[in-house]
Amino acid sequence: MEPKLKAVDWEKDLVDWQKPLLWQVGHLGEKYDEWVHQPVSRPIRLFHSDFVEALSKTVWYSVPIIWIPLVLYCSWSYYGAFAQGNVQLLAPFATEYSVAMPESAFPGLFLLGLFLWSLLEYLIHRFLFHMKPPSDSAYLIMLHFALHGQHHKAPFDTFRLVFPPVPASLVIAFFYLVLRLILSAAVAGTVFAGSLLGYVIYDLTHYYLHFGSPHKGSYLYHLKAHHVKHHFAHHRSGFGISSKLWDHFFHTLTPEEPHQKTQ
Repeated sequence: MEPKLKAVDWEKDLVDWQKPLLWQVGHLGEKYDEWVHQPVSRPIRLFHSDFVEALSKTVWYSVPIIWIPLVLYCSWSYYGAFAQGNVQLLAPFATEYSVAMPESAFPGLFLLGLFLWSLLEYLIHRFLFHMKPPSDSAYLIMLHFALHGQHHKAPFDTFRLVFPPVPASLVIAFFYLVLRLILSAAVAGTVFAGSLLGYVIYDLTHYYLHFGSPHKGSYLYHLKAHHVKHHFAHHRSGFGISSKLWDHFFHTLTPEEPHQKTQ
């Protein structure tokens, strides 16, 4: 299906597009959910401050430039720890319940991180990004718009398609700390490296699904069709970005479009 953008009379829209939008959307109340799912083709400004605004957007190639070196560093460092031996599964507080991890466990743990990210990608997109904020809470409406609503309102804003480095750093650091609370340093770092690679693949895939032209019939072609339907027709389904695995598992695939019969 082709993307269908809303024709807007900018002078009569619910917000003033000449001003930052974040503070305005909080007052849309019951009109917010319908408004945010009527996509337009223009860039968005969120904040009055130029500095904060700059932190809220980024170019797509910042993702591999910043995060791939960290993936490589973690992979090399923690593989070295596995190669030296004496790696335990759990964090020090649970030593009595822990088990020794052989060097051969490294690739499996790395792949586990990739798999874990694919699930997190789905859950975050479905339950956080697509929460429906209460119409009487201006702050929750603003939070939703900052997290994801802006992307559905302006799906072709080039600088708002991948996560900006500063907010991404906070989330990534939190994820690493959670892993370290449970797992030993080498095991947590290896799972973290796999998950971080999964995040990079996710963000780059997402950008490509908006601006790339995959070959008809290819995996990315079907993935792009899946994502286009999520944006422009079926907002409550199609939550997988880098794959449709969890949409299959949780029965949230976007409906198939009927094929037109040829005469």
